[in-house]
Amino acid sequence: MVLLAALVFATTPQAQPALPNRILIMSRTLGYRHDSIPTGVAEVTALAKAHGIEVEATEDSTKFTHENLKRFGAVVFLSTTGDILDEAQQLALRRFVGMGGGYMGIHAAADTEYDWPWYRDLVGAWFLSHPAIQQAKIEVVDHEHPSTKHLPAVWTRTDEWYDFRALPPADARILLKLDNSSYQGSKMGDNHPTAWCREVDGGRSFYTGGGHTKESYAEPDFQKHLEGGLLWVLHKA
Repeated sequence: MVLLAALVFATTPQAQPALPNRILIMSRTLGYRHDSIPTGVAEVTALAKAHGIEVEATEDSTKFTHENLKRFGAVVFLSTTGDILDEAQQLALRRFVGMGGGYMGIHAAADTEYDWPWYRDLVGAWFLSHPAIQQAKIEVVDHEHPSTKHLPAVWTRTDEWYDFRALPPADARILLKLDNSSYQGSKMGDNHPTAWCREVDGGRSFYTGGGHTKESYAEPDFQKHLEGGLLWVLHKA
């Protein structure tokens, strides 16, 4: 594993190359399965294709090889759950990011790969718990990011609101925070991020906690939120 890890970092480029104009949507589950996954896959596909980006969707972890991932500019983990990648597939994803590839995590992407600390750094935080689906107020912390620039100062919407085991890394760019006083059942303190982005090992990572419900993917503001995050990890915004 020492030699393999060295290979990952040895391939990290000095400058960002042009990324392939294609994304891979991964929605494999080995735990809870969201019934919104087909709706989410369809919406992310539509958002990408509107920008001329090709899309492949899969639940087959064997697609995670170095040679196959070279065909993509970004991978999207859409409500994945459980340990969905074996050791070789993990290495392929880490090498992909090290080569400048983008990663986008939606909702239960934070409920994935609990035995792999590097994935926690990639997604930004692991899921802890959630209360019942309900309306909440979201503070837009960063209006400069393409995923949030269209939003009001306070965004009110209904979803399943995740608590996380820890805050995102200190170098994460926090985009959205939940107002815990606006809903019931949060187990986090007043500092409760729900969307963020950061640079990881040469690639870009974006995560949003929204997207539990089918209805989420029909909301214009949430659609634009996803669109902006996707374009950002692809260096298109």
